[in-house]
Amino acid sequence: MLWVTRSHVHVDRVACPWLISRFVDSEAEFLFVPKNQVEKVAAENAAIPFDVPGVELGHHEGRCSFESILAKYELADAALHRLARIVHAADIASDLHNDEIAPGLEAIATGFGILLPNDQANLQAQFVVYDALYAWCRLQVAKDEGTMR
Repeated sequence: MLWVTRSHVHVDRVACPWLISRFVDSEAEFLFVPKNQVEKVAAENAAIPFDVPGVELGHHEGRCSFESILAKYELADAALHRLARIVHAADIASDLHNDEIAPGLEAIATGFGILLPNDQANLQAQFVVYDALYAWCRLQVAKDEGTMR
């Protein structure tokens, strides 16, 4: 499936494609276009828009887009929900310090944006960051559940 969002990726616009490709649509392809072209590009290409105002997979009721995707696709993995708290805090400036990991993720996203202004290259490079962060979240969840030996 084809997915479309705003160009100049940052936290949520990297986390969402990672989540989509890892847990929703393993064959996903992503388009990054200027904000004012998302609706048109989505219609012309039968693409699913995300992380733009007014779309289902955007910010709603205090949720960031990553959290909206979790809800829409009923992803119940506790580690993904731990990651969602980090992504939410890193993405919503007023919530940045609501999670101790979030400032680091926001800094990493900013750094990648400087190093790799091409959205596709940025996405490709940052997926490994989210893979590692998800692995850490899985470990944290296991510790919290007492399943670690």
